[in-house]
Amino acid sequence: MSLLLERVEKSYREPDGTPLPILDIENFQLGDAEQVALVGESGGGKTTLLNVISGISTPDSGRVVIDGVEINALPEVARDRFRAERIGFVFQTFNLLAAFSALENVLLGMSFGGGKADRVRALELLDRVGLSKRASHRPGQLSVGEQQRVAVARALANRPSLLLADEPTASVDIANQENILTLIREACLADNVSLLLVTHSPDIASRFGRVARLDEINRVAQTTAAAGGPA
Repeated sequence: MSLLLERVEKSYREPDGTPLPILDIENFQLGDAEQVALVGESGGGKTTLLNVISGISTPDSGRVVIDGVEINALPEVARDRFRAERIGFVFQTFNLLAAFSALENVLLGMSFGGGKADRVRALELLDRVGLSKRASHRPGQLSVGEQQRVAVARALANRPSLLLADEPTASVDIANQENILTLIREACLADNVSLLLVTHSPDIASRFGRVARLDEINRVAQTTAAAGGPA
């Protein structure tokens, strides 16, 4: 089992100190090399969920287990290292470093994991995403679609067991959406990587064999929807 969430709860605090529940997930699982689309509207807790899964933040209670490791029980430094080594993250806004080339951005992704920067693998990844001839270009010299391709290559740099993709096609035009989606899914399949892709698009979700709805797994979203608020 690549990912297990068990009795996970997460709240934030209102300015007056009142707890604001965001997540209440009894059980969610993602199998080895499984690809799942997670569908949810704005305000439903998608970003908070990805942050909890990746160890960027910790739940108030419950367990987040990746490859048998309960990451929320790790000290912060160990949790950061685990995330860098075992979890790939494709952001909606790419998060590339503007002063560095495509190749350097991928190499930096490797260094964050504490491993040796493998130039050969970085170039292979850029070739896989169709950017072998653009490796020396900085993000500002690349199209939006090309920038997202660099972000995919960087996310796979450390051979993660789990890839989290947060609305990865939202910032690219329609012509590039299909290419990016296909690229991510094929790359994960080739490297035996589990994929959890967050989207609000029914069309994108329909491409997946398994679709999880946040308002079905998150009891906070269920309560909010029942009260007439945002799902």
